[in-house]
Amino acid sequence: MGRQPYSARRFFVQHADRILFGTDQGPDVPGYQLYYRFLETDDEYFDYGTGAVPGQGRWQVYGLHLPDDVLEKIYNGNARRVLGLG
Repeated sequence: MGRQPYSARRFFVQHADRILFGTDQGPDVPGYQLYYRFLETDDEYFDYGTGAVPGQGRWQVYGLHLPDDVLEKIYNGNARRVLGLG
Protein backbone atom coordinates (compact mmCIF):
# COMPACT_ATOMS: atom_id res chain seq x y z
CA MET A 1 0.00 0.00 0.00
CA GLY A 2 2.75 2.43 0.89
CA ARG A 3 4.42 1.95 -2.47
CA GLN A 4 1.23 3.03 -4.27
CA PRO A 5 -0.05 5.80 -2.00
CA TYR A 6 -2.56 7.37 -4.39
CA SER A 7 -4.33 4.09 -5.15
CA ALA A 8 -4.17 3.00 -1.52
CA ARG A 9 -5.58 6.32 -0.32
CA ARG A 10 -8.48 6.09 -2.79
CA PHE A 11 -9.18 2.53 -1.59
CA PHE A 12 -9.17 3.55 2.09
CA VAL A 13 -11.44 6.54 1.44
CA GLN A 14 -13.83 4.53 -0.75
CA HIS A 15 -14.07 1.63 1.71
CA ALA A 16 -13.64 3.52 4.99
CA ASP A 17 -16.70 1.83 6.51
CA ARG A 18 -15.16 -1.63 6.00
CA ILE A 19 -11.63 -1.22 7.39
CA LEU A 20 -10.56 -1.86 10.99
CA PHE A 21 -7.18 -0.94 12.42
CA GLY A 22 -5.36 -3.87 13.97
CA THR A 23 -2.00 -5.53 14.30
CA ASP A 24 -0.67 -8.93 15.24
CA GLN A 25 2.26 -7.50 17.19
CA GLY A 26 2.31 -6.84 20.88
CA PRO A 27 2.39 -3.36 22.40
CA ASP A 28 5.23 -1.55 20.65
CA VAL A 29 5.29 2.25 20.67
CA PRO A 30 7.77 2.63 17.77
CA GLY A 31 5.69 0.20 15.71
CA TYR A 32 2.47 2.09 16.36
CA GLN A 33 4.20 5.37 15.52
CA LEU A 34 5.03 3.93 12.10
CA TYR A 35 1.42 2.86 11.53
CA TYR A 36 0.21 6.33 12.47
CA ARG A 37 2.84 7.94 10.25
CA PHE A 38 1.76 5.74 7.35
CA LEU A 39 -1.96 6.43 7.74
CA GLU A 40 -1.92 10.05 8.91
CA THR A 41 0.92 11.86 7.15
CA ASP A 42 1.98 12.66 3.62
CA ASP A 43 5.61 11.86 4.45
CA GLU A 44 7.55 10.51 1.51
CA TYR A 45 9.88 7.56 1.15
CA PHE A 46 10.37 6.43 4.74
CA ASP A 47 11.43 3.15 6.30
CA TYR A 48 8.46 1.22 7.69
CA GLY A 49 10.33 -1.26 9.87
CA THR A 50 11.73 -0.97 13.37
CA GLY A 51 13.88 -4.09 13.33
CA ALA A 52 16.85 -5.24 11.33
CA VAL A 53 16.50 -5.07 7.57
CA PRO A 54 15.82 -8.58 6.23
CA GLY A 55 18.18 -10.17 3.72
CA GLN A 56 15.90 -9.40 0.79
CA GLY A 57 15.85 -5.73 1.75
CA ARG A 58 12.94 -3.49 2.59
CA TRP A 59 10.96 -1.07 0.45
CA GLN A 60 10.48 2.53 1.45
CA VAL A 61 6.87 3.71 1.73
CA TYR A 62 4.80 6.87 1.42
CA GLY A 63 2.18 8.13 3.85
CA LEU A 64 -1.50 8.06 2.85
CA HIS A 65 -2.55 11.32 4.57
CA LEU A 66 -6.07 10.05 5.21
CA PRO A 67 -8.81 12.54 6.14
CA ASP A 68 -9.77 12.77 9.82
CA ASP A 69 -13.23 11.27 9.26
CA VAL A 70 -11.69 8.19 7.61
CA LEU A 71 -9.11 7.82 10.39
CA GLU A 72 -11.83 7.98 13.04
CA LYS A 73 -13.71 5.13 11.35
CA ILE A 74 -10.60 2.99 10.92
CA TYR A 75 -9.21 3.56 14.41
CA ASN A 76 -12.45 3.54 16.39
CA GLY A 77 -15.87 3.92 14.78
CA ASN A 78 -15.98 0.76 12.68
CA ALA A 79 -14.87 -1.48 15.56
CA ARG A 80 -17.45 0.10 17.86
CA ARG A 81 -20.14 -0.50 15.25
CA VAL A 82 -19.12 -4.13 14.62
CA LEU A 83 -18.96 -4.85 18.36
CA GLY A 84 -22.30 -3.15 18.99
CA LEU A 85 -20.79 -0.47 21.24
CA GLY A 86 -22.59 2.44 19.68
